[in-house]
Amino acid sequence: MADLCDVSLGSDTGGSVRQPAAFCGILGLKPTYSRISRHGLIAYGSSFDCIGIFGKEIEIIAQVLEVISGSDEYDSTVSRKAVPAYLSELNSQPQKKYKVAYLKDALESDALQPEIKNSILEKISKLKSAGHWVEGIDFPLSDYILPTYYILATAEASSNLSRFDGVRYGFRSSNVSDLQSLYKKTRSEGFGKEVERRILLGTFVLSASYYDAYYTKAQKVRRLIREQTKEIFTKYDFIISPTTPTTAFKLGEHTSNPVEMYLADLFSVQANVAGVPAISIPCGKDNQGLPIGLQVTANDFEESKLFQFSQVIRNLA
Repeated sequence: MADLCDVSLGSDTGGSVRQPAAFCGILGLKPTYSRISRHGLIAYGSSFDCIGIFGKEIEIIAQVLEVISGSDEYDSTVSRKAVPAYLSELNSQPQKKYKVAYLKDALESDALQPEIKNSILEKISKLKSAGHWVEGIDFPLSDYILPTYYILATAEASSNLSRFDGVRYGFRSSNVSDLQSLYKKTRSEGFGKEVERRILLGTFVLSASYYDAYYTKAQKVRRLIREQTKEIFTKYDFIISPTTPTTAFKLGEHTSNPVEMYLADLFSVQANVAGVPAISIPCGKDNQGLPIGLQVTANDFEESKLFQFSQVIRNLA
């Protein structure tokens, strides 16, 4: 944490606000999909992208969310629901006891770093001691969340990034001879290897031969994931889980193995697939002194409750 500012914005498609927040030991909020206008954001996965907020204090994040949320004539997908007075509600609501679920599969995952598991379990124990109802639950579709996300997000990326062809805006290659070479050289020079990989994967799943086998099926699974996630919130106020399976890794460490890099999204993508809000909260450090993040997920448009419970977690002795 460089401590250069009080608050910062980012785009969270599968965890790109919550993960760096966890790695840096700060707060990172992904609001409900459509809570904040996406006008001005370069689209990657349009049905996943959310403007997220980084900060050191919950009060600051609440105040910023209150200011930047709401309807926008330039974004047809933004919610027109009234924006609550998040900061006032955070300070005025009385403390209450919550019903909290944690995902047993997440804490039993072989990919989870032991120090992260221990920190989450310690926090669960403290919540129980404070009088909150906390219990482990199974999520039957947990194995399908990450594949569903990558099929749909890369498909949307393939479509969204096709506009960067060197004709209208953005990078344009100077070493061209005709229109076809302009397209090819601009896109090959302007996109990095990982972006190219995701475009190719997305183009593949959208192709005529595989559209129904991959894209259509993934959309159906996404609906089931959202329905099952929403079902949890009929019984519990929140879901808690690790934000990431490991603490921060070295720059470029996983670039040679994309699957390892994609697994960093293991716990964060559910909120994006389901469209619900989630926040990463600092939760101790590992044996090397690197920050650990705890993720709290809430139901649609329940950011006020999310902020209140985040304060509870931060205040636990």
